[in-house]
Amino acid sequence: MEGAEDVSTTIEPTMRVQTTRRQPMPPRERLEKVFTIEGLDAIYGGKTAVKGVTMDIYKNLVTAIIGPSGCGKSTFIRCFNRMNDLIPGFTQTGTIDYAGQDICAANVDAVEIRRNIGMVFQRPNPFPKSIHDNVSWGMKVLGIRDNIDERVERALTQAALWDEVKDRLKSSALSLSGGQQQRLCIARTIAVEPDVVLMDEPASALDPIATQAIEELMHNLKSEYTFVIVTHNMQQAARVADMTAFFSISRGEEGHRWGELIEYDATEKIFTAPADTRTEDYVTGRFG
Repeated sequence: MEGAEDVSTTIEPTMRVQTTRRQPMPPRERLEKVFTIEGLDAIYGGKTAVKGVTMDIYKNLVTAIIGPSGCGKSTFIRCFNRMNDLIPGFTQTGTIDYAGQDICAANVDAVEIRRNIGMVFQRPNPFPKSIHDNVSWGMKVLGIRDNIDERVERALTQAALWDEVKDRLKSSALSLSGGQQQRLCIARTIAVEPDVVLMDEPASALDPIATQAIEELMHNLKSEYTFVIVTHNMQQAARVADMTAFFSISRGEEGHRWGELIEYDATEKIFTAPADTRTEDYVTGRFG
């Protein structure tokens, strides 16, 4: 991938994951925080799905959330833009500070939060509209009426799709390939110029070429946006992420399970010298 200078190989024994060697990151105290999460619990119908998460997410970095199935990765990132509010019986406690406000608070406008914190889902979900209308849809909902065509072109260019679709903007978005549809969804998300883009397994349904295109997009756009990505693909996390958070499953009485944050650090450290044996067991393939 463009920008890669070298690679390092992880700890043995079972599995080898290559991490892209980037320029060393500044100390965390010099990084600008986008989210400060304190004691976050996510609860469905009275049962805790994610428990006690405390961490910071930093501006203009790609942060990967990894861990086994069922550890609450998707639930966790959906707390950032209040998407879980749409699920009956969901509640959350703790705080998520964003731009000086606790977005968990009841008086926060979730629609405005989603204006600033966009989301791209696991499977491409273009609207059954034209390519142009897909990208301009969010702008129109938000009352943006000026320079629509220029904004559409900019978003499609940022999503590395403009050259492929510029002569068929009135064609149905459903006529695009899967990889093109996912890049269109990214264009639709960034067209309203959010601060943060959440991605929930954005390449899991794509072939390797389309996956590489999505990864290169994150690399190229992180100077303008902050990315938080859930992925089961540890190779992908190692390639694209600056920071990586490993979640695992804890078990209580009567078989109750919940997800918890085990370790959070620079990606290279997570994959080459993790501090917790549970992280090491996961990234080396001993479990998960």
